Amino acid sequence: MKGVIVLSATGYIQVYAFTGKARIPLADVAISVTAPDGTAIAMRVTNRNGLIEPIEIPVPDIEAGQTPDTGQIPFTRVNLYARLKGFEQIENEDLQVFPETTTDQDLEMIPISELPDTWDRRELFVTPAQNL
Repeated sequence: MKGVIVLSATGYIQVYAFTGKARIPLADVAISVTAPDGTAIAMRVTNRNGLIEPIEIPVPDIEAGQTPDTGQIPFTRVNLYARLKGFEQIENEDLQVFPETTTDQDLEMIPISELPDTWDRRELFVTPAQNL
């Protein structure tokens, strides 16, 4: 059916949260993933290695991206938020998750002590749509 998006496959998001150029892992970073309309999809907390359990995301079947001019996008857009007390907040909007693929997100968290005038600063990343 043209124009109807069926989310019959699965993609994954994997997060690695760290600080500093040495990529020191950060534990207890709160990770939340939402749909573009703000509906919650999943929440995780990083372990001592800065990692989360991968998050499963419903996505269109892989065939949606293999046929031209279907009007369907072959991925699901989500928003990802990362929070840890004492660190800059990170927001990643329009993150794209593809079928049968793990989308890796490396999150460099900046200590607020390095940003004394911006205690509530957040870093926003917007991922432009793929030109497929």
